[in-house]
Amino acid sequence: MSEIPPPPAHANSEAVPVLGLQKQLGGAPTKKSTILSWALWDWGLQPFNTIIVTFIFTALYLTTDAFLPADVAAMADDHPAKEGALADLASGLGWGSTIAGLLILFLAPVLGQQADAQGRQKLWLGIGTIGTVLSMLALWFAEPAPAFFWFAVSMISAGTVLGEIAAVNSNALLVSIATPQNVGRISGLGWGFGYVGGVVALILVVVFYISDWFGIPDDGGLPFRLIAIGCAVWAIVFCLPVFLKVPEPAPLGKPDRKAGFFQSYAVLARDVKGLYQSPATRNTFWFLLSSAVFRDGLAGVFAFGAVIASQVFGFGFIDIVVFGVAANLIAGISTMVSGRWDDRFGPKAIIVFALTGMVVAGLVVFFFADVGQIVFWIFGLALCAFVGPAQSAGRSFLARVTPAGREGEIFGLYATTGRAASWMSAALWSVFISITSATIFGVLGIVIVLLAGLLLILPVKPTTRA
Repeated sequence: MSEIPPPPAHANSEAVPVLGLQKQLGGAPTKKSTILSWALWDWGLQPFNTIIVTFIFTALYLTTDAFLPADVAAMADDHPAKEGALADLASGLGWGSTIAGLLILFLAPVLGQQADAQGRQKLWLGIGTIGTVLSMLALWFAEPAPAFFWFAVSMISAGTVLGEIAAVNSNALLVSIATPQNVGRISGLGWGFGYVGGVVALILVVVFYISDWFGIPDDGGLPFRLIAIGCAVWAIVFCLPVFLKVPEPAPLGKPDRKAGFFQSYAVLARDVKGLYQSPATRNTFWFLLSSAVFRDGLAGVFAFGAVIASQVFGFGFIDIVVFGVAANLIAGISTMVSGRWDDRFGPKAIIVFALTGMVVAGLVVFFFADVGQIVFWIFGLALCAFVGPAQSAGRSFLARVTPAGREGEIFGLYATTGRAASWMSAALWSVFISITSATIFGVLGIVIVLLAGLLLILPVKPTTRA
């Protein structure tokens, strides 16, 4: 049975808030160049996630022999002490992600709220973007020695926090360029551009590698440190258009939303309570709560996927990069295709389908790891095919139910209850590995989070489609 769209809102009150997307109805269509400029931000910052966090810097440098004590690094690869030491590096990376998630938990919604009040989404987008770029530049100093491991983890965690603050405000800008009829497609385009940008960046890394680093010596981890610099330059170039072309929502400007930073937490608590108490926004409240868990699981898949490939399945440099290219291509295509399905069937259907597929694929990877690399090639890529559609549908779902003038605040809460809650999958990843001294058990921690997210999203009411 098709869903019946609601009548348009004619008032902006606590009882009938005008949704941000509804404000776009009847206006001039957004220029394609504006939409492209917004999507290029995902393209520009994606190498931080693809190259630094997932496939190259952490998996092939930070969690390898390079950061082990010399005597341990000299042991055979199957020596229990060396395997345990590598697992400790993977666990340490997880604890860094946990701390980053907790920081986002406390910062994202209040900063989003302040941006709404002052009409400064692009200011905070710029602060977050520049901060992420500086974190990547700082990785130049992450030399291959145990003493630099926690420095590198700290810089990656800082980049994660700052990148999420930027993403909160990039997501808020979606409401100013989309309508209820095309939000799914535009959201999918953004995610798709991000994945394709990751593919292009990975291909450049492959060229760098097969060209023998263009004569650059690999002593001191120099190629990996240069790759981090390259990712920073990439972000600077491709993130600029969003600041020049994309409008930001009008400031909310209510006096009580100009409170100081710490007073904003009281306003935040009141607003969350208001989301629950108002029948018009209660579904937004429940979606924020349920999405906390499933998007945490999505983050865990990409955060630790390449570490699993390297430590559990023995993927080498070329294997990891080829897998990364394939993963991003599959994720990008599936995301752009699912954007059209989102507009047709609604975002909840996409989320439920994607999470179900991910739980099944993750369990296969965990229980059949002994079969060999073919298991990860098939089911690891299947996981990636479902991540993008679930991410895009989550953003589309929220954009459809966000009241006008509260875009940054609501998407800040989205970050708080979702990507910020990455402490859940990261913590379970680290705890399972710490208990078993086996990296494969980290997979089980991620699957548990995905399954919990699937169960929590089922009771949430689907959005209506215009």
